[in-house]
Amino acid sequence: MLTRRHIRIKVMQSAYSFSHKENSKLQDELVFFETSVSQAYNLHLSLLALMKSLVDFTLDQITTHAKLRSVEAKSHHLELLTKNRVLCMIHKHPILEKKLQTKKFIKWDLEFVFLKDLMRKITSDTFYKAYEQIENPTWEDDVKWFSKCFKNHIASSDYLYEYLEDQQITWIDDLPLVNTFLSKSFKQLEEGKFESLPFPEFEKHHEDFVFGRELLEKTIANDLQLQHELEGKTPNWDPERIAQIDKVILKIAIAELLYFPSIPSKVTLNEYLEIAKDYSTPKSNNFVNGVLDKLVKEFEQEKRMNKTGRGLL
Repeated sequence: MLTRRHIRIKVMQSAYSFSHKENSKLQDELVFFETSVSQAYNLHLSLLALMKSLVDFTLDQITTHAKLRSVEAKSHHLELLTKNRVLCMIHKHPILEKKLQTKKFIKWDLEFVFLKDLMRKITSDTFYKAYEQIENPTWEDDVKWFSKCFKNHIASSDYLYEYLEDQQITWIDDLPLVNTFLSKSFKQLEEGKFESLPFPEFEKHHEDFVFGRELLEKTIANDLQLQHELEGKTPNWDPERIAQIDKVILKIAIAELLYFPSIPSKVTLNEYLEIAKDYSTPKSNNFVNGVLDKLVKEFEQEKRMNKTGRGLL
C-alpha cells in the first residue's frame, strides 16, 4: 500500500525529529519510524470501520424512525444507503470484523454527532437523489454511487481530517495515500466476493520497509559525514537561513546517492525534489535541485557512486 516516496517521507519525518531532540538516540527514531509505517495500515482499517459504523448508525436511525409514523418517509429515504451492496460488503466483511476485534481502533459509534452529520450530507446530495431514482440498481450502479460518496463526503471531510490529526499525527500525511488506495480498491470489487477487498498487512521484512529503515539508519549514523558533504555547496545561501527541513532532505538524499547503489541517481533527485515541493518553502525546490545537481556531478567525477542495476522507485 505504501509507496517508496511515502517511505522516504516517513524517513524524513524521523530524521527531522532526531535533529530537533537533545540526546536523541537512533533506536528511538527507528521505533518511531516503524510505528509510523504500521499506523498507516491501521488508518486503512479505521476508515473501513467508519463505513461499517455509518451503516450501523443508519440502521439505528431507521429503527427509531419506524416507531414514529410521521417520519416514515424519512425512514424509507435512508434505507437505500444500508442496501448499497458495497457498503453491505464492508459492513459484513468477516476479515474486517476479525481485525477490528484484535486491536484497539477508533470507536466510531461514540462519534454519533459526526455520523449523524455524515449520514445527513450523504443522503441529501444530488448524487444520492439520482441514485434513489434507479428502480433496481445494478452492482455497477452501487459501485458508481458509493465511489462518488466516498470521494465527496469521506475522503474530503474536514472534520475527519481534524479528528484524525488529533488521534495520530502521522495520519495526516497518510490520509491522501490511504484514500487513494481505498478508492481504487472499491472500483475493483467483485459482487459477492469478500476476497476482492484487499487488506494489506504491515511486514517488517517487506523490501520497502527494509529500505526505509536502512536509509534512516545510514542518515543518522553518518550525520557528520553528510553535513561535511554539504559544506561549500551553498555559497549563495546564508547557512543560518537555510530551512532545517531542507538540510534534512539533502542529507537523506546524499545518503541515498552514496549508500544505495541499486537506486539510480535520477530517481533520487526526482523523489527529493518532489518532497521538497510538498514539505518545505516555495524556494526549496530550486535550492535542493541546485545543491543535489552539484553533488551528483562531484560524486560522478570522483567515482563515489557505484550504481548498479535498474533500481527501484
